[in-house]
Amino acid sequence: MSAAAPETRGKSAPLARVMRPVNSLVERFIPSAFVFAVVLTFVVAIAALLLTDAGPVEVITGWGDGLAGLLAFMTQMALILLLGHTLANTGPVRKLLTRLGGVPKTVLQAYLFVFVIASLASLITWGLGLVVGVLLAKEVAAQGRERGLRLHFPMLVAAGYSGYVIWHMGYSASGPLTAATEGSFIAEQLGRTIPVGETIFTWWNIAAAVATIIVVGIALALVAPREGEQVIELDFDARDSHNVDLDDEVVTPADRVDASRVVTLLVGLALATYLVLHFANGGKLTLDIVNWTFLALILLLVRNTFELIALIKNAASNVGEILLQFPLYAGIMGIMATTGLITIFSDWVVSIANPTTFGVLAFLSAGVVNFFVPSGGGQFAVQSPVMLDAAERLGVDPAVAIMAIAYGDQWTNMIQPFWALPVLAIASLKMRDILGYTMVTLIASGIVFAAVLLLLGLGV
Repeated sequence: MSAAAPETRGKSAPLARVMRPVNSLVERFIPSAFVFAVVLTFVVAIAALLLTDAGPVEVITGWGDGLAGLLAFMTQMALILLLGHTLANTGPVRKLLTRLGGVPKTVLQAYLFVFVIASLASLITWGLGLVVGVLLAKEVAAQGRERGLRLHFPMLVAAGYSGYVIWHMGYSASGPLTAATEGSFIAEQLGRTIPVGETIFTWWNIAAAVATIIVVGIALALVAPREGEQVIELDFDARDSHNVDLDDEVVTPADRVDASRVVTLLVGLALATYLVLHFANGGKLTLDIVNWTFLALILLLVRNTFELIALIKNAASNVGEILLQFPLYAGIMGIMATTGLITIFSDWVVSIANPTTFGVLAFLSAGVVNFFVPSGGGQFAVQSPVMLDAAERLGVDPAVAIMAIAYGDQWTNMIQPFWALPVLAIASLKMRDILGYTMVTLIASGIVFAAVLLLLGLGV
């Protein structure tokens, strides 16, 4: 299965033509995310040898001792992706996507509708946002073609992926949720937790999310293919491409139990009851609570154990590569902590920043670090100790530092291919097919993020 014609030719938006050399460069020279993690490990190790008094033995020891430092956090991150993917492929959610696919009536509506829905799904959970964006893009493309709409499929996929640019401002934001979790590495550094009411649910973060959706939507509308320009339409029916095979042959009494709706329903209701009691008793929103929320929804939506197992198996293939990287990130933390490299970096940030500019500089640095640490959780593990120390020394609210890193992490995902890989695999496209459009998202969203952080620095 593939989209017709691997590359756009003929007429196209001017920005897409400008981006072709960049697309080619990315396609040829950006290695895998695992290689990024390995490279960053050596960069940090060399920096520790050059900038601190630590020798090779101390660096290796710090790295090895740190490898297991994020095991609990790694499990939480894996569950978010696994459960988000699973939830997006449950029957009711897929039926909802089918209904939503028929909503857009014009070409421009199609692009903007996919972007807005993917944005809202990303605010709920990043794993759901990724999968919903591409599945909805395929559904809109299939139904649009039936109605005679000439939709540029790479643009639809790019619009869906662009919704991911605000994931770290929402319900599954790993950095803010880690800061709100008792016993997390951020809480241990600060000596306290930072409730999500001071990060995710602040008026300025909510306003920034709304502004980003509006500004990016306008930008995508300006670069969408115009009437008469050549487009690449979907050449297969998206609704048949992601059916999950269910091993639901009922022969034995055990099979009848597995095929029963009662088992998953009872567990789902019990988990939902626990969540209600948790919040009723003043419980906080944490990474664990986010995961249990989506597990409860999955259990309530699936038909039986057969379907649950099939969906989990289908989702699990997206988790392995991410899990492999987290020990490397933990090792990087170990090097930085044991050699004193964190303090040196913090001194450098403090030397060039002031309370007004700190948020913007932290955001830009996080955008750069995201190229080498494409996992939001991994990036917080590496970068938050540095930025939180610098914020404390400058007298900046640690919540601003946390959200500045969150903004930078989600920002350069638009041109860093790691999280686009599962999207592109589902869509049967390559990074160069969507990069010209996601670069526009990068520019538009970056303006909003930087403006919000600058206004915070000015005390507005």
